[in-house]
Amino acid sequence: MAGYAVGLLHDVHLNDDITIYLERIDDTLAPFAGRFIIHGGRADVREGELRDTLIVIEFPDTAAATAWYESPAYQAIVPLRTANAEGAVFVIDGVEADHQATDVLRS
Repeated sequence: MAGYAVGLLHDVHLNDDITIYLERIDDTLAPFAGRFIIHGGRADVREGELRDTLIVIEFPDTAAATAWYESPAYQAIVPLRTANAEGAVFVIDGVEADHQATDVLRS
């Protein structure tokens, strides 16, 4: 099942370091078959308040997502982001195509 690297970022300072980070991240994803499925964008918030920018990167599984995050290529650019943005980044499992909401009651 797919795995995802998710970022919930706020207070992002667009500067030369963030530009370098954005220019380099795609090359770090390729060896792990990662691809952006959400990268910011306008959100039509229906409930609550959305303070963060949502970034979702899909991988074949969480092992690939973790390997990407821990890779020397990605770790080399992480400081460019962390010095210029606040928020959380995490790896999370996806669900099977036939997943239903009540499946969480059986786990």
